Amino acid sequence: MFDGFPEETVRFFLDLRFHNEAAFFNAHRDEYERAIRAPFYAFIEAMAPAVKQIADDMELRPDKCLARIRRDTRFSRDKTPYRDHLWLLFRRSGEARDTAAMYWFELAPERVEWGLGFWGNNRPAMDALRKKMREKPADVLKALRAAKVPDTELEIYGDRYQRMAVPEALPQELKEIYPLKEIYVMRKGVPLKTAYTPELVRRCSEDLLRLKPLYVLFRKAADEGMAALES
Repeated sequence: MFDGFPEETVRFFLDLRFHNEAAFFNAHRDEYERAIRAPFYAFIEAMAPAVKQIADDMELRPDKCLARIRRDTRFSRDKTPYRDHLWLLFRRSGEARDTAAMYWFELAPERVEWGLGFWGNNRPAMDALRKKMREKPADVLKALRAAKVPDTELEIYGDRYQRMAVPEALPQELKEIYPLKEIYVMRKGVPLKTAYTPELVRRCSEDLLRLKPLYVLFRKAADEGMAALES
């Protein structure tokens, strides 16, 4: 049962931020299990009923949804071994993160955020989405409007190609997102104290279901992008 993240979750993140070393983590492993992994697992299980309404192939096993606290530093200049925040992903079971359309949730000492989109620069999926905008702009607009995105609460984000030509015939709403390298919708500005209450499950669940039309759109673009690469 999920009653909210305990305040110890954020305290552990802060302690790890200032003592980011294996000796500290190993000495406080029991605290990690209690303050981090257990409540994140409980949150994932509490979110499962809403996620199942999105698609029947979504990964719901907590150990597969939750990011690892240990960082992979092999290709990073930042060699600190542990994360001082954590996220989880709801995506198609068995699918690689880099090619997936996914819902995500992140908790850090300074913020709590969640949303929907692609992980980083997924060029094949974005090219497929751009093709959809050119050929069937009404379908893309329908998904955006069904999800009521963007608005003051859920906004669209992503880095842009500065020199990408945007078709003049596109509706203005689509011109804004056509040159994006990536696309994700995010809810920001949620008070951190919300994470300490069971209300978090209701708010996240409502947003996941609200964004379902966009998930369907992004999911199809991701599949079409992969198919184009394999052809």
